[in-house]
Amino acid sequence: MDDLSTTHDSATDNRAEIVPADDATSPSTKADADAGPPAEATVAADNTVAVRRKRRILAGVTTTLAVLLVLFALVAPNQIGRLSPAAFLRIPLEGLVGVALLLVLPGRTRRVVAAIVGVALGLLTIVKIIDMGFFEVLDRPFDLVLDWVLLDDALSFLTDSIGRFGAIAAAIGLALLVVAVLVLMTLSVLRLTRPLVRHRTTAARSVAALGAVWVTCAVLGAQIVPGVPVAANSAADLAYDRTLQVRAGLRDQSAFAEEVTVDAFRDTPGDRLLTGLRGKDVIFAFVESYGRDAVEDPEMAPQVGALLDAGNQRLNAAGFASRSAFLTSPTAGGGSWLAHATLLSGLWIDNQQRHNNLLASDRLTLNGAFRRADWRTVAVMPALTQPWPEGKFFGNDQVYGVDDLGYHGPKFSYAPVPDQFTLSAFERFERANPDHAPVMAEIPLVSSHGPWAPIPRMVGWNELGDGSVYNSIAKEGESPDDVWRDPSRVRTEYRRSIEYSLSSLISYVENYGDDNLVLVFLGDHQPAPIVTGENASRDVPITIVAHDPAVLDRVSGWGWQDGLRPGPQAPVWRMDAFRDRFLTAFGS
Repeated sequence: MDDLSTTHDSATDNRAEIVPADDATSPSTKADADAGPPAEATVAADNTVAVRRKRRILAGVTTTLAVLLVLFALVAPNQIGRLSPAAFLRIPLEGLVGVALLLVLPGRTRRVVAAIVGVALGLLTIVKIIDMGFFEVLDRPFDLVLDWVLLDDALSFLTDSIGRFGAIAAAIGLALLVVAVLVLMTLSVLRLTRPLVRHRTTAARSVAALGAVWVTCAVLGAQIVPGVPVAANSAADLAYDRTLQVRAGLRDQSAFAEEVTVDAFRDTPGDRLLTGLRGKDVIFAFVESYGRDAVEDPEMAPQVGALLDAGNQRLNAAGFASRSAFLTSPTAGGGSWLAHATLLSGLWIDNQQRHNNLLASDRLTLNGAFRRADWRTVAVMPALTQPWPEGKFFGNDQVYGVDDLGYHGPKFSYAPVPDQFTLSAFERFERANPDHAPVMAEIPLVSSHGPWAPIPRMVGWNELGDGSVYNSIAKEGESPDDVWRDPSRVRTEYRRSIEYSLSSLISYVENYGDDNLVLVFLGDHQPAPIVTGENASRDVPITIVAHDPAVLDRVSGWGWQDGLRPGPQAPVWRMDAFRDRFLTAFGS
């Protein structure tokens, strides 16, 4: 008890000393009171204010970025060439509707709907980004049903252009970008929902006012920049178009099943097929990326045209004549196999689903028609590095892949074998024996395949050997990395690659052509838009070269122009029309 009392009294006394009386007049106490709070407290208060200011600034910046990201999803075009500040000076109808919806929904439902809207906008943005890539390479948008198989080809193209490590890094970067877009877009919509609800009245009035402006601009067709309407609904249009695209892709299979059954030559006997070419060696050479722009674009046509005109004179001097026109390819920028299948089958093969269905059919191809008429049929595939079961469908007796050509030289970017060596190998394997049976050959020439660097050059035919002669040529060539830094250099190297491929063909005819040689050479598709620009046609040149006048007499009714270079007024056919016209012209 005494201890407790002592403790209590001591504590009481201490409190009395600590708490001064109201009338305390100690000078130090007055000075402390006049000085205000301690310095440490002032610093802490200042830090708190600074932290709050930084948080407000950060919140403002984050909200602004969220607005910009959502605005990009709503109004950004899906082509790089159309990206400009004017593209964002628009009022998106979808944004106004979305804000109005979020304002009227209750709390938990609003958050769920906001998250769904964010995911939808993220997916829409991803589609736009993929579209940008497809337009740059293939001059068309991505097909949500049919184009997934092309991602593997895109990876192969990147490997050839920037190396395997760079291609893998790009693929990983793309995957991370997809995840980031989905997450950031969803978070952005959720973030913007909070201030909308806090300022519900102001937000509702703003939506009403902007809605009235949107309607007025839509009625008047208002445009700040020509071709870019202020009243925008591009996001809804894109979503609607993709819905139609998916439906069309799903229906296309049944439509193609009906088309493939219509074949006027299905049951034609071999002795009535190709009678106008009996005893001839017939080559169908596809020149990669040889498009109409190569012979008409002001930057390229003078050089390519001069080469073709000079080649025509040389072939005429050797007794050859030629006729040229244009075909419209089902693809552009890539997808060469679709064009090959279109020409050879007489069916419009513009997507991978059609190509797969074609291979599962019994369609008579040009190769198959020659084989039925007792030609030996071969495919010389200088870029073929793995088994190709399609060769059997097309009707080839033999397929030569890259390992069969005897080439031991360097690879020229995408092209494992230079075109001149490919043609030399074909001559050596199939035509060198004077007693050989008539042969029909399908030969893709790939030296003009992107990225168009480095490019081989012509050498003497007797100097080709095993291809080692190309080692020094490859080292002297341009690097794809250097070329693709400058679009003008890309165009120049594209033109030079076309000149090389055409030179190889012309020189082959000069050196190995005879009365029994018939050459049909054509482009498979136009090059990428980096070469042609936007909205280029899908036309490609096609030429028939023959020594025997009777061959070209058979096609005199086609209206094709004389020479190796088709002019602006040359006829234009769809590529799928060629098979039937060819078989008709040269049949009995």
